[in-house]
Amino acid sequence: MTWRSYREELRRRVWRFMEETNVASFPRPVYGRIPNFVGAEVAAARLAESGEFRRARVVKVNPDAPQRGVREAVLRAGKLLVVPTPRISRGFLLLDPRRVPGWLHSAASTIQGSFRYGIGVEPDELPEVDLVVAGSVVVNRYGERLGKGEGYSEIEYGVLVEYGKLSEDVPVFTTVHDVQVVEDRIELAPWDITVDAVFTPTREIRCEGERRRPGGLLWEYLDPEKVDSIPILKKLAEKRALSSNPPAERV
Repeated sequence: MTWRSYREELRRRVWRFMEETNVASFPRPVYGRIPNFVGAEVAAARLAESGEFRRARVVKVNPDAPQRGVREAVLRAGKLLVVPTPRISRGFLLLDPRRVPGWLHSAASTIQGSFRYGIGVEPDELPEVDLVVAGSVVVNRYGERLGKGEGYSEIEYGVLVEYGKLSEDVPVFTTVHDVQVVEDRIELAPWDITVDAVFTPTREIRCEGERRRPGGLLWEYLDPEKVDSIPILKKLAEKRALSSNPPAERV
């Protein structure tokens, strides 16, 4: 079995177990998704009690359903919320709780609400991020995680690094159900990002493995079709090509 097929088998094993034991939550089935789970709000509240969350001023959270409670906690704590649009197709949204009434924080934390109450911001106009919350399908106590396999979390991370909005010492957290925490070691790809802590409905796990942080986008691994389909990546690729092949000076 190749490392890619093993990673996919881990995902399928977790998705299947979540469905069979009914710890999966809407939207279902969870196959192919960052799976929502029973107790997601409790896991979010546990994360919000951490010192890193309390100290953060700007928090970047993935747009998936299981992290909706984290996004709401960010707004209720008066922090700036950065949310990537699905597949980064429309870049990043910035939600400022000062511009969203408290009674709308729950609505604003949904994907549709993020578009309605947030504003689209170019990466170079975003504030520097103090904490990243990523969605996961599988994770272990070493901080090794798998998303759904499309690489968008890693691309989002790389884009923010490229624009100087994210440094390697910024913590990365995730919230999952306990059944998503596995004993298996996960062989990491060059672009993978480890997490520093895992929050479940019952516990907080401080990860003990080596921290992995790509120093930006790893262009050699990016699919050219994906680059062309994501405006931010296409713009960065054109800028990169221009810097490596500057126009000849006119005499």
